[in-house]
Parts: sequence; C-alpha cells; structure tokens
Amino acid sequence: MPSPQSAPSPYGNNLRGSSVRGVIILAAVLVVSALLGGHFGASANADPGHSGSLQDSVKDFTHILAIVEKNYADPINVDKAIYDGAIPGMLHVLDPHSQFFDPQEYALFEEEQEGKYYGVGMVVEQRDNQTVVQAPFVNSPAYKAGIRPGDVILKVDGKPCTGLTTTQVADMLKGPKDTSVHIALGREGWAKPIEVTIVRAEIPRPAVEYASMVRPGIGYVHVTTFNETTDSDLENALQQIGYPDLKGLIIDLRDNGGGLLNQSVGMADMFLDKGQLVVSHRGRSSPERRYYAVEGNQGANVPLVVLINAGSASASEIFAGAMQDHDRAMIVGTTSFGKGLVGTEFPLSYNTALLLITARYYTPSGRSIQRDYKNETLYDYHYNPQPPQSPQVKLTDTGRTVYGGGGITPDIVVDMPKPDDFQQLLERRGVTYPTDLPPQGVGDFARYYLSQRPDVTKDFQVDDSVIAQLRKFLAQEQIEVTDQQIQRNLPYLRWEIKREIFTSVFGLDAGYKVALENDPQLDKAINAIPAADELYARARKVDAERASAATTSPNEP
Repeated sequence: MPSPQSAPSPYGNNLRGSSVRGVIILAAVLVVSALLGGHFGASANADPGHSGSLQDSVKDFTHILAIVEKNYADPINVDKAIYDGAIPGMLHVLDPHSQFFDPQEYALFEEEQEGKYYGVGMVVEQRDNQTVVQAPFVNSPAYKAGIRPGDVILKVDGKPCTGLTTTQVADMLKGPKDTSVHIALGREGWAKPIEVTIVRAEIPRPAVEYASMVRPGIGYVHVTTFNETTDSDLENALQQIGYPDLKGLIIDLRDNGGGLLNQSVGMADMFLDKGQLVVSHRGRSSPERRYYAVEGNQGANVPLVVLINAGSASASEIFAGAMQDHDRAMIVGTTSFGKGLVGTEFPLSYNTALLLITARYYTPSGRSIQRDYKNETLYDYHYNPQPPQSPQVKLTDTGRTVYGGGGITPDIVVDMPKPDDFQQLLERRGVTYPTDLPPQGVGDFARYYLSQRPDVTKDFQVDDSVIAQLRKFLAQEQIEVTDQQIQRNLPYLRWEIKREIFTSVFGLDAGYKVALENDPQLDKAINAIPAADELYARARKVDAERASAATTSPNEP
C-alpha cells in the first residue's frame, strides 16, 4: 500500500495527501455502514426525500472538504476535521457508542483488549500541567526502581515533559521489551531531580485488581475490566482466596465499563448451572445468538453478591443481569449505566478502525438494559442519566420482579456518601485525591508528610500529631479551613490520609485494603450474604421442581 502522502487521489487533484487519507477512511466507514444497511446521508444538493448513492455521498463530501480547505479563513488540519469532526459527527447521529479510532486510539483500544503492553508499569495522571505518578504496579520495573505515587515526571530520555499530555508521556515510556528508558523525577523534599534508568518489560494489565478476604470466610474480588484475560484472572483470584470453600463471595464490578462479551459469558459460566442462558443478542442485520453456561459451576453453591454502580456498563451488566435473572446473586449498590448495545469492530486502512453498534443484547428474562438516547444530549446520556419513563417489567427464575430499559436496578440500593464542601475543597486543591475506589495515588499532603517522615511503618495511624501537620500544610498553602471543619471531618481525614500514605509507601494493595475499611456499599454486601444464600437455595429448588415436572410422563399417576 502506498504511503498516505503518495497515494493517488481518485477524486481529483484539489486535495492534499491528508485529505485523501481522510476521504478514503470516510468512504470505508460509509461502505461498512452501507453493507449493514445503514447508508448515511443523501447528496447535499439532492431532494431531501431522495437517498442518493454511496458514490454521490462521498463525492459531495469531497467537494465540500475541498471548498473548506481552500477558502476557510485560517489554515485547517484536515485529519482533525475528518477524524474529530466528520466521522464522529456522523456516528453520533446513530448512537452514543459507535466510534471511530484513529491510529493512536486504535492501538490503545487493542492494548486494553489484550490485557498487556510493554513499558515500565505505572499509572499516571495530569495535574497542573505536569504528569504525576498515581501508582506503580507492584513488582513492575517502575516499582522496583523506587518510583512513588506523587512523583512528577520531569523528563523522559532527556525530553522535558512539562506541558505534554499524559498520553504523550505514556507513549514515551512505552517501547519494545528489554529496551531502557531514562526518567528524571521530581519528588517532594528532594532538592534535585531523581534520575532512574528502567528496562522495559511486558506489563500485564490484570482484569482482577484486588482479591482478599474481607471477613472470615467471605471473599472479595474486584474485576475492573473484561479483557482477554478476565476469566483466567478471576479463576486465579478465586483460587487465591480459597473458593469454593467460602461462606460467601463478593464480586465488585463498580466502575467496570465492560469489554469483551465472551469474557463476560465465561465469567458467568463459573457461577451458573450448566445449560443456563447467560445472554442473547440480535440486530436488524444480525440474527439472534444465544450464549449458555457450557461448563457450569460444577456444584459450587457459594452465596454470591455483586456490587455495581453507575460506572458499571456493558459486559458488567451482562454478568449482573444473568446473576439477577437466575437468582444466583443479590445485586447491591446503585443502578448501572445502561449500555445494552453490541459493538462490532471493523478494521480499516491506515491502522484505523470503526466500532459500530450492530445488535442489542438481552438478559435471560428478556430485558434490554439499554437506556434511551434518542431524546437527550450526549452529555446528559453519559453524565446525567435519568430513569426510564416506562421501564420493562420481567420476572426472575423464582418470580421476583426486575426492570429493564435503564440499566440493572440493584436488589439492595445503597448510595455512596457524597463529599461535603470541605472534602471537595481539599480535592480541588490537591490536598487529597478523589476518594472513589480504588485508591488513585497520593495527595499533596501525603507527599509533604512523607518528605518530612519517610520512615512510615504499617503501624502508622493518623493521630493528633499528623492532624497538626495537616493544619501546618494547609496554612502554608493558604487554604483557609476552620477548626469546626477539621473536627467534623476527622474520621474522613484519618481514613483518607492513611489510605494515601499506605498507597504511596506499601503499594496499591495496601492502599486498597485501607480504602475498603470505609465502604458502606461493601458493608451492605457483606450483610447481604445470608439473603443471597436463601435466594439461591430457592432458585435451586424451583429449578429442581421444573426439571422433575419436565421428565414426568403425563400418563403416569
């Protein structure tokens, strides 16, 4: 294939190479859509009631692009106009989830699906025009090199990082396996930059971020995504905590935005009975397909509770919906996002791809979880979800009422406490980091404290001396707070500071353990284990009665 710069233009000589590349990709998107029965747009000058041919549509777009490129008041970036404007605009007319990936986005998408990459192994974020380390992965090259949460990445291989995006810095840190990268870091309390040279390695991105016992006999597993390793990661985590010899199991899907359908089905297969339906999907050009538990739970009857929230979407909802419809688990938390659309990946030229919605999925009871997106803005759809006006009503295996058309509604609704004005002030000023689970790194005060007291042990507690240090820090930063605010928020401050100190000094798992000590949704999930046990026992009884009735001959007395 010729390079984009040298590719001959089939649309005339009035377009540059980048324009040609964009038009070819746009044409490919249109062809894919047309093959699926979704022809976008008619000729710009045609009768609105007349649907012009695909060739006419591309010709008209090319003509408009040529006029814009020649006559617009300022020079334009044609790739940006097409990648960020024309193609996304066309797809957003259809639904909120069909999307186009440019080469960089496509590489990141594939990386997330594969569950691994090559680099140094740490999470970074943008703060005040700097890239700051949230946390290195335990036992990663970054972790072994002594990089801490809160470290500022100043240079990578001699190139200054101030003003660069986190994506740009992350790309500089990634590279082929066994190659080295030199990093200059700024750290609170250190007069000079810290210089480290790290050898890149394969960095797994496990789908299970944390697994532990939260009470005697009760296991907890946090599944963060559905990538190619989710089922094996979960199986390993369950073995680690002693499944199936448990009194109860909690699977945390909060803020799990989904991923691969087959991994959600595989995960459900571990807990459902063999032959039970997990999910089905169908679309206008996609015949119905049904997915069943193939192996089944092998007789493991451990009571199950699933935690969800508004960030639980897609594959997370498939799993939670199957558990709820078959009465296999109690669902605890807040209503999930409501994404019941199946996306199909169509690779295009120039290392780009189209993710197009081709079907809708349905839970075993027949619920569509997808929220309405026709009558609201894209912003409201993503950030201000509303309950459905006429929810679907379905029944579980034991006859319980469940609802569709707007996410998975928990059996037990538990809201997380919202931060008050004082807590929001500290988060805005970077004194603490947001308290959403999992722990996100270390706030400015924790960095300041560790620069003064680097010899923290696991016996560390946030006592009056630490609070006094906090007051001193707030005064230095000219952050005005009252004694009443401090006293009223002492439990929050003690928990938050300890969480961030432990994350920085002892790693993500240690910070996670502290974070879970103050989690009302988890507390309710633990208390719901007996109810989950009763529910599943009832479901097994109903299934046994139905199986018996099905095998009894009508001629028998």
